[in-house]
Amino acid sequence: MEIYTSCKDAIRSCLETKSFAAAHLYNDEKPMDIHIHDCYEIYYSISGGKQFLIDNRFYNFAPGDIFFINQYESHYLSQIDNVKHERIILSIYPEYLKSCCSALTDLNYCFSCRDTRFGHRLSLLPEEQRRFVYYIHRLSENHSFGQDILDRAVFLELMTYLNKIFLKRCEHESSVRFSKENTPDFLLPAGQEISLRHTEAENTGVRHEQIDHILSYVNQNLTEELSIQSLADHFYISTSYLCKIFKDSTGTTINKYITAKRITRAKSLLSDGYSVTDACTMCGFRDYSNFLKAFTKAVGISPKKYAQFSG
Repeated sequence: MEIYTSCKDAIRSCLETKSFAAAHLYNDEKPMDIHIHDCYEIYYSISGGKQFLIDNRFYNFAPGDIFFINQYESHYLSQIDNVKHERIILSIYPEYLKSCCSALTDLNYCFSCRDTRFGHRLSLLPEEQRRFVYYIHRLSENHSFGQDILDRAVFLELMTYLNKIFLKRCEHESSVRFSKENTPDFLLPAGQEISLRHTEAENTGVRHEQIDHILSYVNQNLTEELSIQSLADHFYISTSYLCKIFKDSTGTTINKYITAKRITRAKSLLSDGYSVTDACTMCGFRDYSNFLKAFTKAVGISPKKYAQFSG
């Protein structure tokens, strides 16, 4: 299969074929605002970076880190460390992946399980990194008779492999949590509690305490008025200070973040069968025309067409 050199081209191919597409990127395209799209995304970092905002979670990331982002999760790569920004992105049509699942094997697990300390990110071990790149190379080598069948076989092998890693990490995390919960405090070596808390902070990304509260509040109150003034009043800070710390911490503006979160909510509601009018109100838009414009710009089609395609 063709390995694209543009993330946007890979997404377009994925949506048109309703299957999957891959891109190997070496430099930045035109920077994207915080965004969502109608396909799963696997983001594998080769050169590393600095900050990734996915929903309301921040991540610093290193070479070999891999992220699993579903079609309802807004995301934004706000900072990178290097001029060279190399990564591999796999775009997957959700219904295609679901059709590949069996009663015993749920290949959607890595996109749906968020009750984990590592959230959207796994840090692959060296051998796991080599194996991931090996599968991508195998996809790029299929250009002859039976290409579609070979591509599907490699893709299924890759997704099975990644979900096995994801499950293994989840099981390890559960055992560690159980062990910690059942260990008397007096048996913990001096300083270990601080060390454990520090590790957890690293796994969930660097979060400024004020921004963490603001993001949580926004996510819990999408249907309420969320003007900059009302947020500033709620947190007893000035509007200028609010805008500054939000942009400095997230790399995007408050209004762009709120709009992306509301569009994410609207997509979910439309997929569940709600009308366009109900979705507009239930995700917090006060003006119907603004909702239509914002949704169409973010998703690429109108809410009505989205409801028809996803219903």
